[in-house]
Amino acid sequence: MSVLIDPARWPAHGTVFSHLVSDESLEELHAFARAMGIAPNAFDGDHYDVPVSMYEELVAAGAEEVSGSELVRRLVKSGLRITAAERSSKLEKILHQRFARLFPNTSELERDPICDALLERWDEDHRHYHDLTHLMSVLKNIEYLERQGEPMGVFPRAVKLAGWFHDAIYRADPVLPPGQDEEDSARLAERVLPELGVPGPEILETARLIRLTFTHDPHDDDHGGKVLSDADLEVLARNPGGYQRYREGVRQDFGKVDDADFVAGRERFLRGMLAQNPIFNTQTGRKRWERPARRNLMSELYPRGGKAQD
Repeated sequence: MSVLIDPARWPAHGTVFSHLVSDESLEELHAFARAMGIAPNAFDGDHYDVPVSMYEELVAAGAEEVSGSELVRRLVKSGLRITAAERSSKLEKILHQRFARLFPNTSELERDPICDALLERWDEDHRHYHDLTHLMSVLKNIEYLERQGEPMGVFPRAVKLAGWFHDAIYRADPVLPPGQDEEDSARLAERVLPELGVPGPEILETARLIRLTFTHDPHDDDHGGKVLSDADLEVLARNPGGYQRYREGVRQDFGKVDDADFVAGRERFLRGMLAQNPIFNTQTGRKRWERPARRNLMSELYPRGGKAQD
């Protein structure tokens, strides 16, 4: 077990609190918290806030005592740390600024209601991976690929707009036909973007790119599709802790799916990704993300050194 606890020194509610984390997995942390009777609402993204009255009991149960700086260092190294910029309130402000930059000739009265509605969708309670953090990640990845000189197609802004809308409607409902969320997200963009003065051809390109995120299989000459697809799949190349957070978030997103069906569907996804050669379509994506992504996918498909079956 690798559950850590730092000294109780954070004042609130008439007492002081410690941070309880795992540098191995959120699954381990949640299991430990349940066993110790810690309320679920004490969880704050990557840690539980626990009162000093529980400190000795938690240590006796196996939590490792570490300093605050050591706890943060190990949490960061694990890839499970959520930075301040990734937390919802801060993210919304940053995302508002990013959205405004796409429409420099529109007023706040025109932009803000649409941006607010989008952010509300991305912040729905049932989302755990496909949330505001994922939105920010995709937008940052698009900008990174653009800075690296990757071509963005005829309508560069359409790639960024597709990033904003690509999971705007996300239900992960097994009753729905495959690709329905992407289709409905594309239709949402087609309805909303005219209100912001986006030209028709650019709207059509945005919607096309959104639909492409169902397959992540752009043609060789589809430069915008390559950038969007790679930006969306970058999570597959995260360090082990970050990849595990992604896996756990996806499982929570598909909470309506029973374990057996989820495992079968996840295996199909893993095999499908590994069958793509390469997974990433841009030169930058192949150079930076291809090898770690394949390593993560193989480790998930064949855990603990298991071998492929013929």
